[in-house]
Amino acid sequence: MASQTLAPGAAHRPRLRMLSKRHRPEMLAGYLFILPTVLLFLVFVGYPIVRSVYLGFTTWSGFGSPSWTGFHNYHRMFDDTVARQAFRNTLVFAAVTTVLQTVLPLLVAVLVNATWRRFGIAARTLLFIPGVVSFVVSGVIWKLVLDPNLGLLNKLLDGIGLDSLTHSWLGESSTALPAIMVVSLWQALGLNMLIFFAGLQGIDPTLYEAAEVDGAGAWPQFRYVTVPGLRLVTGIVISLNLINGFKAFDLIYVMTQGGPNHASEVLGTRLYGLAFGTTSGAVPQFGYASAMSVVVLLLCTAAVVVQILLNRRAAR
Repeated sequence: MASQTLAPGAAHRPRLRMLSKRHRPEMLAGYLFILPTVLLFLVFVGYPIVRSVYLGFTTWSGFGSPSWTGFHNYHRMFDDTVARQAFRNTLVFAAVTTVLQTVLPLLVAVLVNATWRRFGIAARTLLFIPGVVSFVVSGVIWKLVLDPNLGLLNKLLDGIGLDSLTHSWLGESSTALPAIMVVSLWQALGLNMLIFFAGLQGIDPTLYEAAEVDGAGAWPQFRYVTVPGLRLVTGIVISLNLINGFKAFDLIYVMTQGGPNHASEVLGTRLYGLAFGTTSGAVPQFGYASAMSVVVLLLCTAAVVVQILLNRRAAR
């Protein structure tokens, strides 16, 4: 009798076909449920991205038809001193805020987690309040606080005898961008702290008990239990901070509009100024601004890749 050899998995195919046929109405219902979301995503996210990529290869003032110029806008960025300044500021802003908005919320979350029975709810509430305030409102509030004449910060420094440290915080090139970074940290501290706090709740407490039995102090417990237990959460926070840093716009625009003398200019404020922000009668440059938006998109995509790599490393 001739023997018959079946390919691997061939015996399960009829059963899979039966299951697929039985669940076909449910699958169709599932696709219909997500169809509106997919259509909205394509109309309001997918099409603008494709349109911006196309306009980045053109010269267009918003009137008439775009004129195809190839990579001219991208070459122009290398010769544009303001664009180069905006690119450097974007990288510095994203790098510094990512480090600050990851390390400090982690330490605060550990502190809140250690004292949550007494101060946890009150501390979490107070720290999270800035996170629910919009960037525009935060910018207006801190612009008043940092005002060189009427601002609370300079008056406080004067009151405690540190008048030599007073500055026109948003009016000087050396302090404008660092001051905005501090405000950005204040804005993001609560939300990132809450993410880390949720991650701390997921760490098995027996690991800390075992570490204490072995005589490990607070620092070894933090290094060998807390940090490894928060790898996945840390990767998410880092990627979110990188993306927010690369696409920074609203807070900076409200506080300085990129000034003084482009000291706090980032790609977001620069491309907005080129496309929509001109009040001097200059011709809008939608093509050049679209090319900058593509650069921002590539930077944000790189941040997502970083998150994927960190997640894979944490899953090992």
